[in-house]
Amino acid sequence: MTHPKKRIGILTSGGDCPGLNAVIRAVVKCSSRKGWEVYGIPYGTDGFIDVATGTRQPEDMKLNEHGYDIPGLLQGLDVLQFLSGSVLGSLSKGNTEKPEVAQQILEGYKRLELDGLVAIGGDGSLDIIYDLAVKGNWNMIGVPKTIDNDVPFTERSVGFQTAVDTVTEALYNLTFTAASHERVMVAEVMGRDAGHLALHAGIAGGADVILIPELTPVLDEKAIAQICDKIASLRQDKRKFALVVVAEGVKHEDRRQHRNIGDYLAQQIKLYSQKLCSLDRPEFCGLDEIDTRVTVLGHLQRSGTPSSFDRILATAFGIKAVELIEHGHYNRLVVWEGGKVESKPLDLVIQLVRQCHQEKRCASPVDPNGFMVQTARALGIYVGDASHSVEYNGSNVPATPTAVS
Repeated sequence: MTHPKKRIGILTSGGDCPGLNAVIRAVVKCSSRKGWEVYGIPYGTDGFIDVATGTRQPEDMKLNEHGYDIPGLLQGLDVLQFLSGSVLGSLSKGNTEKPEVAQQILEGYKRLELDGLVAIGGDGSLDIIYDLAVKGNWNMIGVPKTIDNDVPFTERSVGFQTAVDTVTEALYNLTFTAASHERVMVAEVMGRDAGHLALHAGIAGGADVILIPELTPVLDEKAIAQICDKIASLRQDKRKFALVVVAEGVKHEDRRQHRNIGDYLAQQIKLYSQKLCSLDRPEFCGLDEIDTRVTVLGHLQRSGTPSSFDRILATAFGIKAVELIEHGHYNRLVVWEGGKVESKPLDLVIQLVRQCHQEKRCASPVDPNGFMVQTARALGIYVGDASHSVEYNGSNVPATPTAVS
């Protein structure tokens, strides 16, 4: 069965992460072999506005198989899979809720005469683009990317593994300065309201304490006491330093999320140790004098050369997106499930995302009783008290729909 020539668009939206260019590369290379045309939409949905207003012409957005050429003897060198960021640019914020802006986006899409759109994004940006797709009757394929790994239905999102590697390397380096100066090193990592990044990197990086929203949603007095217990027990075993990883989604005692949660944690460790020492708990005396340093890894976690796994995942996702378009299976999310690339209906994915966001909970949290948490506990890592953990419902992911092969 032959399929007619198609004209598809591709864009990246939301925060950048390693592997985006590898998805773009795979879509362009796979489509080129089918004789299709691929148009790169710059800066997310803003690119459609540029087309609608005449700022950009469609012919200027057409992508060739090599992505771009390098002058000299290496002309045509295919390097996209090695580059971080997005050669198309991305958009973290937009005004699509404004009717006039949404109308311009819909008009730009119409002018491009696309048969389908590959949208690479996290749960928030995919939600926004899906809403536009419904209004404009677009044929959309979603590709999950986020260092938070919190897109439902997929076990892995593009960019997550590289971010884990980046944080792991940082923890490795922090360990030696902590040991040299007998310090408590606190590393604050990203993840939004999910603890996947902190948990995976913390285990790989040799952390003594890992604090994630699912197990330590609030740094209350009980949590601080248990953290101090862990650090004190290390010192009693003649281990004079400690490595603490805290996810940005962990909240202050006032149950609100603030910036600089790492600094707050360091301060509380010192204050609570003083309190315990004054209550004739000698094992805590001196903890308040330990040099506690905080490192906020910040946007370094979004950069770095994509890992081999992220390159493979991104490539497989891009090829799957093209296959879905070829066979007319639209409005699907490409996912990684059981070591294979599958797809799920976007309407179910977005429905779950919207429900969770409305209830202010993560759409794909860490399972408090899952394998990774059990692994951390078996190693003696403090990951929080079970009584602290937020409610986890395995039905956060509905019954798996029939996948399109």
